[in-house]
Order: sequence, then C-alpha cells, then structure tokens
Amino acid sequence: MSRLIPTRERIDRAQGLIQKARDVPVQAELGWKDLFYVAQVKDLLRQARDLIKFIHYSPSITPEIRDEVTKILNEIDQAEKEILHK
Repeated sequence: MSRLIPTRERIDRAQGLIQKARDVPVQAELGWKDLFYVAQVKDLLRQARDLIKFIHYSPSITPEIRDEVTKILNEIDQAEKEILHK
C-alpha cells in the first residue's frame, strides 16, 4: 500500500519536477526536435501535474494552498510552452 504524501510535500515535489524539466539538457544537433528530449520533459511535467491535480478537491485545503496549486498548474503549462514550443 502506498503511503500518503502531505500536501506541502506534493507541492514541493511538483516544483522540483518543473525545475528538473527546465534543466534537461538539449542536444545541439536536434534541439527540441529530439523525441527523447521531448518525452523526458513531458514525463516530468506529467508527474508534476499528477502530484497536485487532486488537491483542489480536498475539502480541508485552505484558500491559500488552493491558489498556490492553481499557480503551479499554470506554471506547468507555461513551462511546457517555453521548453517545447520555442
């Protein structure tokens, strides 16, 4: 059985995964057209989104946490555009 991850830890992990996606090295020859590079970035961003996507549905979450999660979800979308759609 998997263990329950606290909300704050989920948020921190998601932010770490977004940073990891930004730090994935790009090969000079192919750039963002390299399918392996695109797959790595998309996988990291998917993991970040999966960590926090259900926090909104928790009744015990404060409005501040809810706003922070919304900002992170927007940051994930923005990071994907910045990284992959240059």
